[in-house]
Amino acid sequence: MAKSSTQKLKLLRLYDILLDKTDEEHPMSVNDMIHALSLYGIEAERKSIYSDLEELQNYGLDLIRCGGKKNTRYYVGERKFELAELKLLVDAVESSKFISQSKSRALIRKLSMETSRYEAAKLNRHITVSNRKSINENVLYNIDAIHTALQNGKMISFQYMEWNTTKRLIVKKGGALYLMSPKTLIWDDENYYLVAWDDEAGMIKHFRVDKMKNIEVLAQDAVRPAVEIDPADYSSIMFGMYDGRITEVTLRCPAEKIGILIDRFGKEISIRSDGPLHCIVRVQVAVSPQFFGWLCGLGAQFQILSPEETKEQYRAHLRSVFEQL
Repeated sequence: MAKSSTQKLKLLRLYDILLDKTDEEHPMSVNDMIHALSLYGIEAERKSIYSDLEELQNYGLDLIRCGGKKNTRYYVGERKFELAELKLLVDAVESSKFISQSKSRALIRKLSMETSRYEAAKLNRHITVSNRKSINENVLYNIDAIHTALQNGKMISFQYMEWNTTKRLIVKKGGALYLMSPKTLIWDDENYYLVAWDDEAGMIKHFRVDKMKNIEVLAQDAVRPAVEIDPADYSSIMFGMYDGRITEVTLRCPAEKIGILIDRFGKEISIRSDGPLHCIVRVQVAVSPQFFGWLCGLGAQFQILSPEETKEQYRAHLRSVFEQL
């Protein structure tokens, strides 16, 4: 490569070298930079390197100078992401069930490029849950398609999958298309769910995004739901994202245990005292076996006071479980 053309790349290569090979514990001298550039076939003089470093600082690169006059070295200080932030993002990617193992590795490699190679080695977090990872390689593209539909107010079509007894994912309803008006995406129990309006059924439904297949954004405008649900409240109302009739339920519990209900339903729930040791709480829930299982797990100190229909459903649920023993 001609010298003139390599010189045009010198500033870009130096920028990449500093980002990749320097941090507070690994500064580089000018001689180190000259050697690193030579590996790319680029010749550089000390004077030109000083000029390039000044240009990079003017561009916005946070270059820190350290060492004495005879041992001056440089490293990149502030970056787009702090190491702690990258560790948090890597943990989220590795532990997310809806992201496949191969896609997780690809995302983590990209995140590792946002710091030096030495700091990147610290991003190997070893918390992966590969045996519970999704096998759907297209899940990120599914999410992107849903966001596109949401932003443009359009309907989507897709096929939906389910597990069979041979541990294979197969399409439901013989591969028939679901036509839905997306409302929002919700993260619940380490999974992404699409909450959508089914105009034919006249009801809100939700779908695991990693079990959706062949998503297409349609030309038809999305249908406005007949029933509005606040996305911020939806995941607290639903238990395990299982359907159930949304009902206002009054519960009685020990005052010292109120934190359990606040953690689950949020600080906006209605709470009033019932003597010095107990309180009464009104919450909106989707009444389902999953809700009853959650409540049963809290023990006999948590009681349903109303409505009577829900109390009887809870009794029937407990009887049916007892009869299996």
